[in-house]
Amino acid sequence: MRKIGIIICARYKDCGGGKCFKSFRNREGAFSIYPKDEEIELVGYSTCGGCPGGNVEYVPEEMIKNGADTIHLATGLVVGYPPCPYIADFKEFIEKKYRVKVVVGTHPIPLKYLNVHKSLPHWDKMDMPGLAPDLFKDNEAMMKIYD
Repeated sequence: MRKIGIIICARYKDCGGGKCFKSFRNREGAFSIYPKDEEIELVGYSTCGGCPGGNVEYVPEEMIKNGADTIHLATGLVVGYPPCPYIADFKEFIEKKYRVKVVVGTHPIPLKYLNVHKSLPHWDKMDMPGLAPDLFKDNEAMMKIYD
């Protein structure tokens, strides 16, 4: 069984997690990397702690104590405005310190956000498709569902 933790942007600390949990259940967005016949369990859900991400230093340890073998950095870090400037740093830090796989993304990118972001200079500068490749596998119809 795969055990997963999710770290969200602190700007969205009051988020109910509906899009993340829906995509988790349906294996959509970045959760599409898990075969539908593989059991997955959510073992942790927390914010980054706010810029510059103080919780990223210790929250993964708690998730790992709960069995996490993969940590997802939520889609909100990618498509919030501005996108989190620390995403790549978070991924590198968690993988190096905790030796656990980190996936950038949770639910599919809402199409309305993708259309705005890809017209702005930060999108190419941050290489979002390279940083979060699993989010760019969804077709526009799937992304529209998450608008």
